[in-house]
Amino acid sequence: MNMRSRDIQIVNPERLAPELAQGLRDLEKDAIVRRIWDRDWTVWKSEDKEISNRLGWLASPLTAEEEVPDLEAFTASVRGDGLTKAVVLGMGGSSLAPEVFARAFGTREGFLELEILDTTEPETVTAAAARFDLEKILFIVSSKSGTTAELVSLLSFFYDQVRQELGGERAGRHFVAVTDPGTPLEALAGDLHFRRAFRGRPDIGGRFSALSAFGLLPAALKGIDLRRLLSPARAMADKCRLEIPADNPGAFLGTVLGTAAAKGLDKLTFFVPPRLEPLAGWLEQLVAESTGKEGRGIVPVIESGPKNIRDYGKDRVFVDFPASRDAEPDEGVRALADTGAPLIRLILDDPYSVAGHIFLWEFATAVAAHFLHINPFDQPDVEAAKRKARQVLAGAARAGSAAPEDRSPAGEGLRIAGSGPQEGPEDAVARFLGGCREGDYLAVLAFLPKRAGIEELLAGLADRLRLKTRLPVTLGFGPRYLHSTGQLHKGDGNRGLFLMLVPAVLPEVEIPAVPGIARPAADFAGLFTAQARGDGMALAEKGRRVLTIEFGSPIEAGMVKLASLLG
Repeated sequence: MNMRSRDIQIVNPERLAPELAQGLRDLEKDAIVRRIWDRDWTVWKSEDKEISNRLGWLASPLTAEEEVPDLEAFTASVRGDGLTKAVVLGMGGSSLAPEVFARAFGTREGFLELEILDTTEPETVTAAAARFDLEKILFIVSSKSGTTAELVSLLSFFYDQVRQELGGERAGRHFVAVTDPGTPLEALAGDLHFRRAFRGRPDIGGRFSALSAFGLLPAALKGIDLRRLLSPARAMADKCRLEIPADNPGAFLGTVLGTAAAKGLDKLTFFVPPRLEPLAGWLEQLVAESTGKEGRGIVPVIESGPKNIRDYGKDRVFVDFPASRDAEPDEGVRALADTGAPLIRLILDDPYSVAGHIFLWEFATAVAAHFLHINPFDQPDVEAAKRKARQVLAGAARAGSAAPEDRSPAGEGLRIAGSGPQEGPEDAVARFLGGCREGDYLAVLAFLPKRAGIEELLAGLADRLRLKTRLPVTLGFGPRYLHSTGQLHKGDGNRGLFLMLVPAVLPEVEIPAVPGIARPAADFAGLFTAQARGDGMALAEKGRRVLTIEFGSPIEAGMVKLASLLG
């Protein structure tokens, strides 16, 4: 049996019954759709804490239209000065939506290429600096709070580079800020004579900010037609006002997600072709950070297509994105559907329709949170890793150095951090994986350089872990995942096993001192290492199951060794 709203097809809804049918009835009976649009915070909680002041995203398809003339005029001025590349410096919601636009669309002739830099890994930072033509670049310094450690470090580094190459008087013209009113970044933009500071809306949280200046300024610079982009978002917002859930795609999808997760089907598995990988990254943050709290959560799992179907557990809901309404499911998806697994099919046949999908998933996530009885707009556990990283940095500073000491593993190329002298790597890995329980997931947390060889080895490692454990496996690069799935890791019901991969030695790359910028560390190696250690400490403090593996140089050799330990 298939079930459809006007925009969504659900294959095998029997696995979701009777909770789905009851949820749809309750949604209508309790007037949840109308109350969401009335900004009634009691939809989620009995206390209005970080809810009513975070509902501005509901109006963003309309309010964003008011910003279009200004964004277009700014883009024209940048093009007039001969700039050819825009680089977003930001994390989480400030970088993930721009990455969707950067990769889903080609660059329009005469506009700016768009690149995202959202890491403190020193090799990546120096490689970017080596290829950038600073005279032709506009840096978009993007942060809701204006104080994110990664952002501050990257700004210090690239502002100093531009100042040295072009001179202090010209440097500011190569920077633009996107931040909320009154933040330290807004003040800094004035002090350093940035080209412009765009103000975000304080009533829109970071992961819901895609259809605001945080997402639309990079899109405009790339030459994306903003009016055409926003049109599907407005249409979807109108559909999401319909009070009959079966006619309302956002309410319908949210009811599927929320009732399924409450029933134990909490591993939301996206099948994404390469063209949609950035959208999957955006969805991962939206779903994980919005729902992973108070011992509950929906775990986003990103896969290229169905794999090892017989090993999929009964805790999964699958999402497929056909290229057109007439496209038949591929062989793997058909085989999966034949098993009776619940499958959501969403059409995404035009890059410009992505804004409609953005609003659809924002509304659906808010509805799912209603069924989970959580506040989808806060992130109570995110600060834990940041606090621990600051403690690591403070301790290193007292010891005289923030950089990691040289303790490169010998011979085998890897070392198990914190293991006893009698426990070898094979025993430690076996012990760690032996702690798997039904309903768990395994997260690979890679604080490693994001280069092609390492990405390929990580993909192979994830496949081996899937085969060995039959668990869903997620993969995140640090520190990026801290702003995406980090909340879920610490806020859910302790369903995750965390395999943290770190380098024993990193190149020291200075974070320059720039007047007015409070840099969080003296160099990127120290900051990157502190972020990895800090998250490991925060996970352990929450009682999570963590195994940290340190790789010597070359990192690839240690990764091959680890893969061999998995058989």
